[in-house]
Amino acid sequence: MHRLFAFLKYFIPFSVILFIAQYFITEKLFPDMAFFYQVWSIYTFHIAATLLIYLFLLFVNKNFFDKTGFAFLAGSVIKMMAAVVFLIPLIKADVNDPIIDVTAFFIPYFLFLFFETFFAIRLINNR
Repeated sequence: MHRLFAFLKYFIPFSVILFIAQYFITEKLFPDMAFFYQVWSIYTFHIAATLLIYLFLLFVNKNFFDKTGFAFLAGSVIKMMAAVVFLIPLIKADVNDPIIDVTAFFIPYFLFLFFETFFAIRLINNR
């Protein structure tokens, strides 16, 4: 439980700051642009996926310590497949410039992945 609170202590401010930054960037720098996904839906996906993967890593680390790295890899692959499923409506839609929408999704994706990786490494090394 201590590791979860330590994770949340950094994860919540990280998520809030990224959300506010992307929200203001999309609203102020691109006021005429109609994005396919709202910022809140992108961050709901990222926050939920990252939190679920970290909870899974905590479970694996507690019960099967030597498999934590493999669990992280499996979680990352599942998260990537979920990202593709999340983006299917955008792929099927007739959007003029899908690159901007994909970029608006994948920049936070990789930032959350970096955050996840950092805490997964800490989890593996703390045993």
